[in-house]
Amino acid sequence: MPLRADTPPDTADVRRFTTLQRWTHRTTAALMGICIVTAACLYVPQLAELVGRRALVVTLHQWAGLALPVPVLAALASRAFRADLGRLNRFGPHDRTWLRAALHRDKRRLSRPAAKFNAGQKLYTAWIAGATLVMLATGLMMWFTHLTPLLWRTSATFVHDWLALTIGIVLAGHIGMALADPESRRGMRTGRVSSQWADREHPLWRP
Repeated sequence: MPLRADTPPDTADVRRFTTLQRWTHRTTAALMGICIVTAACLYVPQLAELVGRRALVVTLHQWAGLALPVPVLAALASRAFRADLGRLNRFGPHDRTWLRAALHRDKRRLSRPAAKFNAGQKLYTAWIAGATLVMLATGLMMWFTHLTPLLWRTSATFVHDWLALTIGIVLAGHIGMALADPESRRGMRTGRVSSQWADREHPLWRP
């Protein structure tokens, strides 16, 4: 039986992200990358000797860190962006099922139900958002030394350094998972994914 003209083919693409959402992700990723690279140049002696110009590296690190929340704050003007934040902020029974399957390394499709974002993406987003705010607060304490007592600045330095290392490790995992899923990368690059991928990876999502 021939398909009706208004019946979309199985291979049709669906919209996953708007242009603003994609540019928000890219800009945030670029600023985070500058923070990580400059931090490495400040803390690894070999890189510090190779790059030199420590004052310039410090300035780049400070301003990139200060600008890190700006893309997200600007994107709040978008209704689609706010809607996705709402989805990321809601944790339902299917997310607990997804997490149990992930912990038990159960890769069966039916064992990992997910809507537009799976439980792993929700946890990652919440963690990186909190970590960014902590890094911003501790970085400001280290930058404006006259605003806080010495004990606070010492504690802020300890938290800032170790949390930076943790962020680097978590981001490496995030990038590794993105490299393992070309269709997910296409969704962030072009804003569209195949309907087959959406049905397989996010069966509860209704674009």
